[in-house]
Amino acid sequence: MKTLMQQGVLKVLLLAAVLVLIPHSWAQQTVEARKVSVKVPPVYPTVARNMHIHGVVRVEAQVAPNGSVKAVEVKGGHPMLAQAAVTAVGHWKFEPAAHESTEVIEIKFDQE
Repeated sequence: MKTLMQQGVLKVLLLAAVLVLIPHSWAQQTVEARKVSVKVPPVYPTVARNMHIHGVVRVEAQVAPNGSVKAVEVKGGHPMLAQAAVTAVGHWKFEPAAHESTEVIEIKFDQE
């Protein structure tokens, strides 16, 4: 016969196994990104263009309820392109919303 302690441990292990096997979609919320109403294009830095530096800069913008950008933080990309992306996104305007939001934006720098 199993002791109460052993039965309790087995129940916890069984519960943990079930939780691991259940898809986590029930715990994730899908948040739709706010639409941009005014999008200012970035100015490709001359030095970066001359050095043939290109790629994507990923930034995170903190957007106020009125749609203005409060702050922009670089999350990835070439350092020579980052400031141009931050400056451009800082001038964007988003549609108003009931609350502040954080938007992840990718700015592509491509020599054409």
